[in-house]
Amino acid sequence: MKTKEFIASMLFIGLCLVSQAQTNRNSKPESDPDNLAKEYFSQIMGVAVSATTNTKLYQFVYEWLGTPYRLGGDSKRGIDCSKFSYELYDKVFNTSLGYNSRNQYSQVKTVEKNELKAGDLVFFKIRSKSITHVGVYIGDNKFAHASSSKGVMISNLDEPYWRRYYYNGGRLPEDNRSLTAEILKAEKDNKLN
Repeated sequence: MKTKEFIASMLFIGLCLVSQAQTNRNSKPESDPDNLAKEYFSQIMGVAVSATTNTKLYQFVYEWLGTPYRLGGDSKRGIDCSKFSYELYDKVFNTSLGYNSRNQYSQVKTVEKNELKAGDLVFFKIRSKSITHVGVYIGDNKFAHASSSKGVMISNLDEPYWRRYYYNGGRLPEDNRSLTAEILKAEKDNKLN
């Protein structure tokens, strides 16, 4: 996985340098230095360039693609769905989420499926009356998640399986972007007990 991270970082830096060189040569002030990176991640993730507004989000997802699933895992050796969304929010948005999908759902404001934006959470009730799975919406009906069968991957909300078990979308309210250290510590202590 280190090789994948290195390649992604080098590609991103290279794309930015090429874009910067083109900007200097053309000296057009309206040129976007992130445009090549957006195009690259758009092609890899299968989403429209216009949806790739947060390059950091797409780079994070790319670096984790293929990470195996491991219940309770929280590293690139293995990770589960809620830890994946937790890590993504921590690294991309500098925001703390709960440690499981049900707790994460309790922190969000619900969002209609047709109003989802990149970075929103998507929740599923798979053969259960309670929430059992979470992913992160990346645009164009696609979401990144840690699948128990294939690890970290990108899926489409329109696939029959995901359409069948889709429960709701959610967005963290602006005033609740970060939990206090006491709440996180209490939640972690309760999880361990």
